[in-house]
Amino acid sequence: MSILGWFSFAACLGASVVAGARWLRVLQREHYLAGSTTTFALRWWRVSPLHVTRGVVGLLTAFGALAAPVLALPAALVAATDPRGLSVRGRTSKLAWTRRLRTVALLTALLEAAIVALGILAGRAAAAAALCAMALPLLVDAAAWLLMPLERRLGERYVVEAAARLSSVAPRVVGITGSYGKTSTKNHLTALIGTDRAVVPSPRSFNNRAGLARAINEHLAPGTDVFIAEMGTYGPGEIADLVAWCPPEIAVMTAIGPVHLERFGSLEVTVAAKAEIVLPATTVVINIDDPLLRGLAGSLTAVTVVRASAEDATADVAVVATKGRWSIWVAGAELANLEAPRGVQPTNVACALGAALALGIDAPTAARRIGALIAVENRQSVIQAPSGLSVIDDTFNANPAGAAAALDLLASLAPDGARAVVTPGMIELGDEQAPANRAFAERAAAVADHLVIVGRTNAPALLDGAAAASSSVEILEVPDRAAAVDWVRAHLGGRDAVLYENDLPDHYP
Repeated sequence: MSILGWFSFAACLGASVVAGARWLRVLQREHYLAGSTTTFALRWWRVSPLHVTRGVVGLLTAFGALAAPVLALPAALVAATDPRGLSVRGRTSKLAWTRRLRTVALLTALLEAAIVALGILAGRAAAAAALCAMALPLLVDAAAWLLMPLERRLGERYVVEAAARLSSVAPRVVGITGSYGKTSTKNHLTALIGTDRAVVPSPRSFNNRAGLARAINEHLAPGTDVFIAEMGTYGPGEIADLVAWCPPEIAVMTAIGPVHLERFGSLEVTVAAKAEIVLPATTVVINIDDPLLRGLAGSLTAVTVVRASAEDATADVAVVATKGRWSIWVAGAELANLEAPRGVQPTNVACALGAALALGIDAPTAARRIGALIAVENRQSVIQAPSGLSVIDDTFNANPAGAAAALDLLASLAPDGARAVVTPGMIELGDEQAPANRAFAERAAAVADHLVIVGRTNAPALLDGAAAASSSVEILEVPDRAAAVDWVRAHLGGRDAVLYENDLPDHYP
């Protein structure tokens, strides 16, 4: 191979270092889920015709280097600099060189070294290095997949320690799952229990195997009466694994929706995976307003089922909203009628109330405490900016039902001012993502005077939805949330209101 060929080879190796850092950060942001890096690579390369063109050029020149090693140079340039917009360092989340990331990086490098070595033996060194540079998302995912058994074994001792601590402290365990509403229900239940019990809720987002074990090992102290465990899943079997060593006496199922639908494939698979939480339970609190959960409630015969509702006052527990007020019902009797707390969803409160009663909390006491509930941070919490602007923060993990409720909340604000919606749209909804975002934008255009679309992930669907609305909403596209915040500060004031609906980290297009 010529000197220029070896230079091209070296350039590809250098490009792999730069591209490797980029894709490793994506894997870390996606919780080391094998396959996620390639998924995000495809999202980025398809974001615009220019991105597609650059990706195709990179691949074609990498393969072309099999015949002409100098063609590895443009492939190296593409691998190092593209996709444009996906930075190496990160704006919203920096690359953290944890033990796990270092392990993935080392194995990725070894896989690339093996392929390059074969290329050198075959006399195609530059082409092998170019193809590796372009295929780094696949190599990173392969490394993550190969390391899964090792990571599970390394985490096993923490799970064993957590199970032993649970057995020693012996709290009553409440497990909460659902497509959405888990954290809000957990926080509301903690508030309803009040000072009657020593309660430890799992911290925010500590809802998988490693997180739940860590929550128990770090927070569960002797004397704890109740441990509230939020339990999340990306697929069948995960919650069954959790309840095998952290068995809830009381299981709560909040709602089933298209959140993470692209991972589950169907709502039927979703409800089956979530229903694994009932396996060890003696009492199950279920939101019967959800059709899928209502069907599940009817099929459970070996447990006590507490039916919770925000619509049916004849349910076992109900929090029914009417004209800004809530009626609290237990076993068909109205216990309280109070002003609805702003930004708090009655369905989540009904589920929390059902669990509180199952724990033995006095019903009238729990009903009185409902009036003091507050919205969970980043979930329809309303704050007043120094300028007087009303800000609805609904930036955590948006879903269609929650987004619709947030728009209703926005519609109740700023009667004499302007309303704006700032959003990148909703994600991980599978085939429902585009229709859900179109419907949301159409509704937003009817409620708001301004629609600020952040990023490119859902821009086409949001634009289509806004265009379908018979309104004069002003539409603005911005590259990131910082630009959206600058626009809000420059254009909205004391009589106005803005809804920040969802927020995507910068590894999304």
